[in-house]
Amino acid sequence: MPRIQFAIIGCGHAAAIHAAQIKRFGQLAAVCDVDSSKGKVFAEKHGAEFYPDLKQLLKQEPALDVVVICTPNGLHCQQAIAVMRAGFHVLVEKPMALNLRDANKMIRVAKETGRQLFTVMQNRFNPPVVAVRKLLQGNRLGAIYTIQLNCFWNRNAAYYKDSWHGTKELDGGILFTQFSHFIDLLIWLFGPVKQVKSILKNTAHRREIAFEDAGIVLFEWKNGMIGAMNYTINAFEKNREGSLTILGEKGMVKIGGEYLNTLQHQAISKYTIKYKEAVADANDYGTYQGSMRNHNKVYESLIGTLKKNKPYYTSPEEARTTIQLIEQIMQPTK
Repeated sequence: MPRIQFAIIGCGHAAAIHAAQIKRFGQLAAVCDVDSSKGKVFAEKHGAEFYPDLKQLLKQEPALDVVVICTPNGLHCQQAIAVMRAGFHVLVEKPMALNLRDANKMIRVAKETGRQLFTVMQNRFNPPVVAVRKLLQGNRLGAIYTIQLNCFWNRNAAYYKDSWHGTKELDGGILFTQFSHFIDLLIWLFGPVKQVKSILKNTAHRREIAFEDAGIVLFEWKNGMIGAMNYTINAFEKNREGSLTILGEKGMVKIGGEYLNTLQHQAISKYTIKYKEAVADANDYGTYQGSMRNHNKVYESLIGTLKKNKPYYTSPEEARTTIQLIEQIMQPTK
């Protein structure tokens, strides 16, 4: 089978991460960005054709297989739909969309066109997360009593000086842009949530953003488990912690580090978690960092789906569930 042909929409920091993986698994044929100066430099660096307009790219690149969307969050829905209706598969960076309505539209168009709607949830590949999921599937902790998720990251005023970060229309909020991976894991590891209570505040970014910069959330799962999430972008100077503590009938475990990248503590009855520690840094965007760099695993799964018809590691329906839970959280308890 010929090498899979990719295009990237949006030539910012995330695009560079995807371009590196495309080089390994396929060929980057074209890129698109409304900023022609930035887009042309990116295209030249990666040996791709540049287009300033998505419609033009879709019309003039009929041999494409997959279009990767790395644009501001609020553009994902309309662009993904245009790509699928043009006959191409699409890989959408997180979040898939900024509301349930748009997520449903994207899923409906994927079914109508028969195109694949791939999403990115790379924290599922963190070695400690994989190990703990196996632990839970094997019921090694027995009944789960409670969990605590901490997300203490930093985004300073300089981060919000571009044209879209901090806006409701294009950014959507820190649960979408910074912490959607963590919300995904709450559902992936523990199942559907029954009810949510939240308190949201903007204490340090009132001039920069149109939403909260910190929140505390209480969850009750349908299986009776309870838990809490404490999240913020107000950590001093840099990302400080991304951790998940699980307290169960037969023990406890804590995944820690800055982005759920280390197994910080375990005390389990008659069992010890053993896993191979991966050497993988966080996604580095110059002035700030994101989650663990697992996009190689994302592309391995995508290629397996397209070439060997293997199931993709996640589904757009799962991404929709994450969006639904974020929407619930962002309606503070009165």
